[in-house]
Amino acid sequence: MFDKNLVLSMLTQIDDALGKIASRSQPIQSVEDFTGSSAGMEKLDSICMLFMAIGEALKKVDKITGGSLLSQYPEIDWKGAIGFRDLIAHHYFDIDSEQVFWICKQEVPPLSAVIKRMIEALR
Repeated sequence: MFDKNLVLSMLTQIDDALGKIASRSQPIQSVEDFTGSSAGMEKLDSICMLFMAIGEALKKVDKITGGSLLSQYPEIDWKGAIGFRDLIAHHYFDIDSEQVFWICKQEVPPLSAVIKRMIEALR
């Protein structure tokens, strides 16, 4: 068995970070909104930092739970979410702003919904 309180704490941090990403990316309507200005690039940088934190936390949750928790939610590509953290961390200068834009718009909402379900299930 795993430390439920620790996992809940980590999932709550992930949920908070996903909320920040959703809020920060909401006014972004195109990739050019990221790349076309200094303010847009700062927003891109801050979002990428949050994705790194999320990926690292997911990696720890998976380790703490012995792989038993994430596997209960197969609708999320957990390997991809964790791998995106590695891509950002190790290839930062090669980040594709189009990919980040797409992930913000397409992947964050379902991931956020599943994280919220996980939190409720563990409470």
